[in-house]
Amino acid sequence: MNNPDLNIVFVGKRIHLVGAKGTGMAALAEILLEGGARLSGSDVSDTFYTDSILQELGVPVAAGFSLAGLPNDTELVIHSAAYSRDKNPELLEAERREIPLLSYPEALGALSRRMDSSGIAGVHGKTTTTALAGSLAIALNLPATILAGSAVTNFGGRSTRILGDRYFIAETCEYRRHFLHFKPRRIVLTSIEPDHQDYYPGYLDILEAFVEYIRLLPLGGELIYCIDDAGAHEAATKAQSERPDIPMIAYGKKADSPWRLENYYAKEGRATFRLAGLDCDFSLRVPGEHIALDATAALALICSLLADQAGTAIESGFLPSFSEQTCMRNALACFAGSKRRSEILGEREGVLFMDDYGHHPTAIRETIRGIKAFWPSRRLVVDFMSHTYSRTKALFEEFTRCLDEADVVILHKIYASARETPDLTLSGKSLYEAVRARRESLRGSDNAAVSYYDEPMEALKALSSSLKNGDLFLTMGAGDNWKLGLALLDGRGEHS
Repeated sequence: MNNPDLNIVFVGKRIHLVGAKGTGMAALAEILLEGGARLSGSDVSDTFYTDSILQELGVPVAAGFSLAGLPNDTELVIHSAAYSRDKNPELLEAERREIPLLSYPEALGALSRRMDSSGIAGVHGKTTTTALAGSLAIALNLPATILAGSAVTNFGGRSTRILGDRYFIAETCEYRRHFLHFKPRRIVLTSIEPDHQDYYPGYLDILEAFVEYIRLLPLGGELIYCIDDAGAHEAATKAQSERPDIPMIAYGKKADSPWRLENYYAKEGRATFRLAGLDCDFSLRVPGEHIALDATAALALICSLLADQAGTAIESGFLPSFSEQTCMRNALACFAGSKRRSEILGEREGVLFMDDYGHHPTAIRETIRGIKAFWPSRRLVVDFMSHTYSRTKALFEEFTRCLDEADVVILHKIYASARETPDLTLSGKSLYEAVRARRESLRGSDNAAVSYYDEPMEALKALSSSLKNGDLFLTMGAGDNWKLGLALLDGRGEHS
């Protein structure tokens, strides 16, 4: 492997991006261009929302991958982690020509070495926490670069926002220990529980990966962690026994700190809460107490950066000024979420359409609970598509229960991952039968309100006639059932 030193200089480099349309890769492109790089790219021919972003940035992206697709003057190749160096023709050609190669996590790590960097991590909540932190940084005009794992409304529909290069706030991913390439000054840890079973067989495996990440913090680096989450609390406790030099800043309802979440209350389309150490009420228009926890984490992180600017530290008791608190309160009140995170798609004939990426039972349960509290008068119809055989099998019982609070449930086949072999002992129908049996036991057979369609679009005609004024239709999962919600919103099933 011809991995370059991670202290590589990007300025002025001729860089080729393999898998340029990925959310992170497109965000990285914007940061590289801002730093003076010259870019080209390649990807599949399918159209993604990032196509328009890359076009606006002036990055030419070739359709498909070929030996001839690698420009002759390329000095560095950065590739999406989805593409293998021993299979992709352009990466094979880069190897042959001895052009330095970086994966996306490695490139993110290289960038983190150039700024005071904060890595946001966790099985759940990292995208929203990053988006919230970025929105707060914008309001306070902090000299920061922010990179989230999804398009953020408050970033102009992009995944990154460049305000300066003193601080770097980035979403960092635990899958295959990708976050170990990152060099953090601070880590925000939202949650840890079993996930990615194709890589982490059990809870202790994924817990150790997060502890290993915390160990990367420098002397005096900060860990901001959710004390309400058992996994995050355990990781912080374990890390502190090994690294007593790291300040551990707890947030959450159980926190004995200024970052204790208090008085959360949800009503029609709005949630309010307070923090023990700040003298104001905060409000959000994104549903769920878990989002208020993410906002608390973001507030703690941004206050740590404000403390750094003031030449002190958050653990010394630093708190923002009244004017800074006002800016932060206004920023949270205006936060409009990010793509596929309780995203409101629109309304048609009284039916509100939403989409959410939640594909882990905990995220599904908390999202449904938050939406029900936000819109208590609406019937909640949830269309869920499970993602990966390994996750579905390992968390089967949790998946069976996490949909309990939905009024109506529609299920589909398992959306398989290219990184695993399908498990012939399990199917989407297996999950449907288990969910149906549970709902019948809770509600009676006449009120189970659960149905199955192998392909999402097969449900289009039935839903077109059954959805009614006042309903909220929610597509959930990391599969492609989001297309069903858009089709219903567009009225494509009315005459089918």
